[in-house]
Amino acid sequence: MTKPVVQEAILVEGRYDKNTLSQVVDAAIFETGGFGIMKDREKIEFLRTVAEKRGLVIFTDSDGAGFVIRNRLKGLLPPGKLLQAYIPEIPGKEKRKQKPGKAGLLGVEGMCPEIILEALRRSGAHISGMEAPRRNAITRQDLFALGLSGGEGSAGLREQVKKALRLPSGLGTNAFLDALNLITTREELDSMVESIRGHTAE
Repeated sequence: MTKPVVQEAILVEGRYDKNTLSQVVDAAIFETGGFGIMKDREKIEFLRTVAEKRGLVIFTDSDGAGFVIRNRLKGLLPPGKLLQAYIPEIPGKEKRKQKPGKAGLLGVEGMCPEIILEALRRSGAHISGMEAPRRNAITRQDLFALGLSGGEGSAGLREQVKKALRLPSGLGTNAFLDALNLITTREELDSMVESIRGHTAE
């Protein structure tokens, strides 16, 4: 079976993540090797070149360490050339591990092919045979108007929206806004918030 081809390069945390993705897609996949990448100037320069030439998808775990790596790289690599792929928070452990990680969540290596492909599609990556999601302009003002920021109960409502969209709970406001613009529209978000409020009121 022919694997879908991803135009952009993909950056994961380790070799097990790389092995999992390489079984699902045909793409140039690189590893951060953990936090050490922050001090590896040559590797950062190489990734900067890759990002400029073909785009780069950052695909880390949805735990604390994954977000630290993701956020630091955003400051070191060209922002206009970066895409962000997020996996949902699924409790569990990988088969090779004796016990779950600190957060008790499956990492990229533990995801099934369908979730990996959906995460890449949502990031805006160009994948052969798959339509990229629509890009819509949801703004900070929209978040405020919908009660997703700046008001009483905003944090709780945001968490419910993240859960409904299968986004990691650790997303900050800016990353949350970026993710929304990749995977939904203002109208869909409005309908979702209304639905959540309706269920809460019952």
